[in-house]
Amino acid sequence: MYRAPVEEISFTLKHVAGLEAAIHDGLGGELTADLLDAILSEAGRFADAEVAPLAQTGDRQGAAWRDGRVTMPDGWRDLYHRWVEGGWNGLTGPVAHGGQGLPTALSAAVYEMWNGASMAFGIGPTLTLGAVEALETHGTPELRALYLDKLVSGEWMGTMNLTEPQAGSDLSSLRTRAERRDDGTYRLFGSKIFITYGEHDLTDNIVHLVLARLPDAPAGVKGISLFLVPKRLVAPDGTLGARNDVFCHSIEHKLGIHASPTCTMVFGDGVGEMDEAGAVGWLIGEENRGLACMFTMMNSARIYVGIQGLGVAQAAFQKALDFARERRQGRSKTGQSVEMAPIVEHADVARMLLTMKSLVSSARAIAYSCGHALDMAKVVEGADEKRFWSERASLLTPLAKSFPTDVGVEVASLGIQVHGGMGFVEETGAARLLRDARIAPIYEGTNGIQAIDLVTRKLPLSEGRTVEAYIAELEAIAEALSASNRPGFADTAERLREALGALREATRQLLEWVRGGETDRALAGATAYQRLFALTAGNCYLVKGALANEGDAARVALARYMANGLLQEVHALAAEIRDGGDSLESARQALD
Repeated sequence: MYRAPVEEISFTLKHVAGLEAAIHDGLGGELTADLLDAILSEAGRFADAEVAPLAQTGDRQGAAWRDGRVTMPDGWRDLYHRWVEGGWNGLTGPVAHGGQGLPTALSAAVYEMWNGASMAFGIGPTLTLGAVEALETHGTPELRALYLDKLVSGEWMGTMNLTEPQAGSDLSSLRTRAERRDDGTYRLFGSKIFITYGEHDLTDNIVHLVLARLPDAPAGVKGISLFLVPKRLVAPDGTLGARNDVFCHSIEHKLGIHASPTCTMVFGDGVGEMDEAGAVGWLIGEENRGLACMFTMMNSARIYVGIQGLGVAQAAFQKALDFARERRQGRSKTGQSVEMAPIVEHADVARMLLTMKSLVSSARAIAYSCGHALDMAKVVEGADEKRFWSERASLLTPLAKSFPTDVGVEVASLGIQVHGGMGFVEETGAARLLRDARIAPIYEGTNGIQAIDLVTRKLPLSEGRTVEAYIAELEAIAEALSASNRPGFADTAERLREALGALREATRQLLEWVRGGETDRALAGATAYQRLFALTAGNCYLVKGALANEGDAARVALARYMANGLLQEVHALAAEIRDGGDSLESARQALD
């Protein structure tokens, strides 16, 4: 059974991401060190005792669709209501609408616990968080007054409706249309696919944020508008009215996250309770400027999808470690007993487990650091400071989405390997974690798209000064390690310097290609660069944690293990970035 790693989560938040210093400097809002510990402790208790026990039930039963209605697995409705009653949905919500206004980094930490306990559960409220942010930022005062209180509390849930059969990652070809009405509303017609929690029985209303195109809109993404389309219309006093003309046509039968309903939604089929066909919607932001509004929601979702991968990775590591301590096979060279030894004592199993923990710990540090940057951008004063932290968050977002989700798949796969044959059967639950993890590198912008974003949009921020400042901070960690003279750490400092040198050179080369118009050449190495960047930053963060807690030999050992093992991958990645473009182009003929 999953056990939330509360102590490790707290340490990473405070000493690696920087939340403790922010609280000390008065930049944590109402958050105090004692309140932080209390929230994390209670979140861990709820994840362990309430969410985790229903994970297997959710996987086996899944969400069920019948006649347009979706029924959640046994116990899930009650679980969600207990979760809402605990105030968890409003943790970061605006105080004016009943939220607690606490930091995003803290929210990321508790969402790691929800997803570690059950990714299928944790993903649902994630979309509501994004809907709250989009509505708070771009909605009219009337829409905010009518919807935000209930979305913040979790009484209602939100969704994001982008994808259509012919318009996946490329939204320029979407066909869902919106028609103006004299009363200021719009009527929507069309369909959307892959809509997470598009229909369910957890709440009485579901608030859909939908991208659609007006009849006179320009072509491409410049002609997309964003609309709020509720499942049930809402009266001015907040009471629920007629059923809107938006329905779930079907749900997908998926590899994993079975309890998360992935819906095909149909708008304007003439089956609502109104006087004419068409789903009634309200404009968010300006006409033909919807994509900019939706990106507010998408950027939030990308960070929390990274957290999903992190949560599953932690659960997989924990399950594998427990199994390795109990399972006995062969005799260990390190043990003195003539009895069969726990497999954790075998070198290859220990290698896999340490690889898993290194990846989980470094992914956690990157994800939380991105959340902290978002928080700082909101609370610091001065235009230069705000720009610094905003661009830091922008730089880290593709890393915070891609690396933890890749790690989720990698660690869950290693977890099955540690289990051996027992990992391949459903009894242990190890297989479920791999099945669940596999979607995270795909949705909310594939990790390949994150790499494109990183190289073409984030590296050039402020003429390259944003990434330069970040690499300089990582180099300062390596220098602090060299100056510390910690026993057993000298080789780690050298490995970090080598990796940081490779990161600097790869960054310089990619920026040169992008600025020179050699975009295809830069993109050929973008995924390799994203991995190189994350491994280097992640190992630096492990060292930062080890230096912050000088008495913890285990942190020193883990940082050293990653530097002498996993970090060596950066040299191959650097060569792929440098030379891979030419070989890629010449090898295209092999695909014919």
